[in-house]
Parts: sequence; C-alpha cells; structure tokens
Amino acid sequence: MVNSRFSVAIHILSLIATTSDKSILTSDYMAGSVNTNPVVVRRMIGVLKKAGLLSSHSGMAGYELLVEPKDLTLLAIYQAINGPEQLFAIHDEPNPACAVGRKIQHTLEGVYTSVWQAMEEQLQAQTLQDVLDQLRA
Repeated sequence: MVNSRFSVAIHILSLIATTSDKSILTSDYMAGSVNTNPVVVRRMIGVLKKAGLLSSHSGMAGYELLVEPKDLTLLAIYQAINGPEQLFAIHDEPNPACAVGRKIQHTLEGVYTSVWQAMEEQLQAQTLQDVLDQLRA
C-alpha cells in the first residue's frame, strides 16, 4: 500500500494557503476535505509545525503558512513529513548460484538510485504554488 502522508500534507497546506477565513481551518474542517479522521490531520499539522512550515495560535482556530507557496518546494514538504527514504525495496537473499540472482541486487541498487534522484529533482522543481495554480485551473 502506498503511503499517502505526502498527499495529505500537500492537501492541508493547499487548504491553508487558499482559505481566506482562517477561523474555519479546524482539524474537523480539514479532515472533511481530506476525507480522513481529524486525528490524522492534527498529527500531520504537528509534523508540519515542527518542520517550521506552519504556525498556530493557542485557543484560536486556524493556521498560517510560514513559507510562501512559491518558495515551498514539494521536496521540502516531503522531507518535512519524513517521507520514506526509498521507493522500492530489493528482495533479500536471491540465489547466488543463479546468474540473475547473483547480480540482481547490485543492478537494482543502481536503477533505484537513479529513480530516487530523478524524483528528488522533480520535487525540488515543483512548489506548493505550482500545485495551487493547477487547483485553480
């Protein structure tokens, strides 16, 4: 199952960036938009606050972005939520007596490293503003 934390984080940040009346930005409201439990939203908000991307005020509903959407890369969001450090896992202990089994792990490590680097480059090139622009289109 693919981890959806990254998508949820972008969803929450997009809601905060596009909502003019910050007082409606409760975890219940955001959970309704994400279609998840408010606890999931509160946990994610805690992670985003700890990463320095959001702020809130005690006793008041609402959140503020601490980074302008045009300056907030998707890679920074991914890193803030402690996204997985690998996309694919290599199976353990292939048969060393097999010509493929003997070399598959080393071969896939190179392939997967290239894929990871490409993913990071793409996430670095995209910002929250890019997401917001697509949402408005």
